[in-house]
Amino acid sequence: MLAPHEMQRTTAIVLKSAVTLVCLAALSACTATEVAKAALDDEPQLAAFLATAGPPVTRNTTPLDPAFSCMSGRIKNFGRSGVRIASGEILDLTGKYIEAEGGSIVTKGGAHMVMSALGKLGDSITLLERVGTEIADKELAYIDRRQLGDGTEQVVPGEEEPVPWLPYFGGTVLRSDYYIVGAITEVNFNIASGGAEATISGFGLRASTLTMNVAVDLRIVDSVSLEVVGTTSLQKQIVGEEVGADVFRFFGDYLFDLNTGARSQEPLQLAVRTTLELAVLELISSVTDTDHETCVAAAEAAVTDAVKAARIDPVVVRPAGQSTRRSGGSL
Repeated sequence: MLAPHEMQRTTAIVLKSAVTLVCLAALSACTATEVAKAALDDEPQLAAFLATAGPPVTRNTTPLDPAFSCMSGRIKNFGRSGVRIASGEILDLTGKYIEAEGGSIVTKGGAHMVMSALGKLGDSITLLERVGTEIADKELAYIDRRQLGDGTEQVVPGEEEPVPWLPYFGGTVLRSDYYIVGAITEVNFNIASGGAEATISGFGLRASTLTMNVAVDLRIVDSVSLEVVGTTSLQKQIVGEEVGADVFRFFGDYLFDLNTGARSQEPLQLAVRTTLELAVLELISSVTDTDHETCVAAAEAAVTDAVKAARIDPVVVRPAGQSTRRSGGSL
């Protein structure tokens, strides 16, 4: 007969194994029969995997995802659809790093976050690669040296016999209409903090809050004239909360010193991603003649409703009065 705590632990392991097995079935597109057969044929290895498997992989969504879907539809229906957009480098210029951890505080993947944000606009724009062109550059060099092929022979003008290398006549790389460039420019710690603590007869309670922020400065540039079409500077505040309780008392001949608490804070890099996404929406609106504010307001309203339901702090903080729209032609 299992003790209650052992029974709870066993039940949790069984449930975790069942959920993980379902996830494995979905990811591998296997039928339930195939998964069950694999479990029987390779039970020790599967059991070891299930014992260490954590939560399943999920999409890295942000509260602004609905705004991108809305914006995509507005561009296709009312704006300049198909504008060719690329991203340049989005550098970490905060100058903040943690020497003990050997790295920067802010992500160096800003350009990739901007590319992912542009990808959320779907086919309403044409997204061009300018960040990771190493493979394309190498293959163009192989073509130039007549080393690149596709496994078939090509008929090339000027050659008597078909050749195994691919010819290149130029002009296959599409030019961009605009590109986004800029930097993550600020990380400010402890811009506001507060707290309270009280202890009575060995029983104590404490609570504290800490506010920091990050800021980005981006611009969108005409690729032909290098005219700066629009700029934006956005900041995002991040609030951390901590609550706790302490007990320090004698019970009989024994002294008890017990501490418990909880701490929560929005991830710093998620704040950077969300700020970059809002900047992308503002900049794209300036070159597609489409108003982004309606879409952002709808997304914020959805977040506010969720916040009220869950009684948590909002994730999106939208600076008031900032817009990069062109005058006229916007909807």
